[in-house]
Amino acid sequence: MRRIATIESAGSSTRIEGARLSDREVEVLLRGIGAESFQSRDEEEVAGYAYVAETVQAARQDLRLTEGILLQLHRDLLRYSGKDERHRGSWKTLPNHVAAFDADGREIGIVFQTTSPFDTPRAMEELLSWHLKEEQELDLHPLLRIAVFVAVFLAIHPFQDGNGRLSRILTNLLLLRAGYGHAAYSSLESVIEHNKEAYYLALRRTQTTLTSGSPDWEPWILFFLRSMNSQVQRLRERLGKLPDGSTPASHLSPLAEKLLTLLNERGTLTVAEAESTTGANRNTLKEKFRELVEAGAATLHGKGRGAHYRPGRGS
Repeated sequence: MRRIATIESAGSSTRIEGARLSDREVEVLLRGIGAESFQSRDEEEVAGYAYVAETVQAARQDLRLTEGILLQLHRDLLRYSGKDERHRGSWKTLPNHVAAFDADGREIGIVFQTTSPFDTPRAMEELLSWHLKEEQELDLHPLLRIAVFVAVFLAIHPFQDGNGRLSRILTNLLLLRAGYGHAAYSSLESVIEHNKEAYYLALRRTQTTLTSGSPDWEPWILFFLRSMNSQVQRLRERLGKLPDGSTPASHLSPLAEKLLTLLNERGTLTVAEAESTTGANRNTLKEKFRELVEAGAATLHGKGRGAHYRPGRGS
């Protein structure tokens, strides 16, 4: 499921920025990533995104958000793009206001004016200091902290290119660090791609008020929380599917549902393995396995030391 989420995230996040690779094409590309011979900028961007996404999932507890970590993540995001070599891992040196373009690619106006290159280092230092303080003191709910950080980061637009993609990488990193483990198994980027117009509209409505002295956080925070709710719901739907496509009984207890998740991930599960993974009492686990068997969500195979459970058939 992590692999599927990475493929969906890399595809969706780059398509939001204009890339055209389908999820199937992304999967094929990532399967042969060792060669590092890319045919287009789209492929370079997808490969870089997937690389950083895997880094974030593997090392999230070591990636406290500092200037050094942020610059490194940006450098890795653009690692395969020769065109971006001069500015990857560095703050922007030229204005990069968000502009609107006509059908022929001609700029027709500025949609949003980002922070100037001169003011960017100071603005990012303030944002990172604020985030570090909030992460340590826990005065603000983690989801609100993350939503605020992302909106301000995108308003600053600190890098010459890759800001949108990096903002979504950072969202996943901060969610994982805050204990929202589901972010590794379900693509928030895919949810945003399917609501791209609402995404940009909510961002702009909040960002245009940031310098007013009375920011209107509601549009962006509501969009962010609704997107997370959709992300969790997608994961629940996937976890709820048994191998034959049927859905397990909805009345399962929380521990039984956790066992079912492990069972569907691994294919087989013993009581000893479940005890090691969940930390639950052995007798309690046996009772929960019986619950799964009675619901048709699992089947018992073997006896004694060889006894193990497999996903059921929803009967």
